[in-house]
Amino acid sequence: PPDPQPYRSMQLRKSFQIEAAHRLPRVLAGHKCGRLHGHSFVIEVVVEGPVDPNLGWVMDYADINAAYRPLYDLLDHNCLNDIPGLENPTSESLAAWIWTHLKPALPLLTEIAIAETCTSRCIYKGPGSS
Repeated sequence: PPDPQPYRSMQLRKSFQIEAAHRLPRVLAGHKCGRLHGHSFVIEVVVEGPVDPNLGWVMDYADINAAYRPLYDLLDHNCLNDIPGLENPTSESLAAWIWTHLKPALPLLTEIAIAETCTSRCIYKGPGSS
């Protein structure tokens, strides 16, 4: 039977993991995050939009993968401080940086979540997101 709500909005969430080092140069002297250390960052990319009535999806997960791949290649197994724009690589600045670089390729992007540990997460909803 036909879908009674073919244009309903749905979210897709795709998680990626990077291993990266960083230090936070602006913290008070002696703060543990001022020393070089690493994390297994989990990055969640969220897109939202209407379900295509013909395909039955918002977009192909492979398109999210393809858009994120250049960022993965730049971030993974590197020192985040060495990447232009990430000189103070807090989770907050990393989330905004990823948003800025990913949004042109993913117009349906609504959120970036960064988990630097299994108990600490930052969620960024960029300009135009609700």
